Amino acid sequence: MAEMPKALAELAAELRVMDRNERSETLIDFADRFEEVSEAISRRPFAEIHRAPRCESDAYVFATDSPDGTLRFHFAVENPQGISARAWGRILDETASGAPLEEVLAISPEVLYDLFGRDLSMGKGQGLIGMLELVQFEVKQRVRARG
Repeated sequence: MAEMPKALAELAAELRVMDRNERSETLIDFADRFEEVSEAISRRPFAEIHRAPRCESDAYVFATDSPDGTLRFHFAVENPQGISARAWGRILDETASGAPLEEVLAISPEVLYDLFGRDLSMGKGQGLIGMLELVQFEVKQRVRARG
């Protein structure tokens, strides 16, 4: 069975051992580097099929095909207070974009606790899981289409 993308596993290991303040600063840095989906890929209003289920920050997930058969993931976060959703979107872009599809499918929602800490609220956690589910849905669609 495939393992999650190496870059994500390494980041999770780093954040797992950080204290709460270091982890918060690191996640805020990821959120600050968040890049909205370009209008070349999708424009507002975004189609509901791209909306992450259970996400209070109104996050949307898009995927584009790369020539090497991998996917590039793009995100929109409509809630300006959606720091965790923006951080998670940036992390997924940096670690899952360009990764082998089987590795993206191997990402477990449990990794969120390594990244965001064990005190991740249920509501926030469910929204971040919803973003991951949409990323993996996009991968599954490509795998099915390619036969």
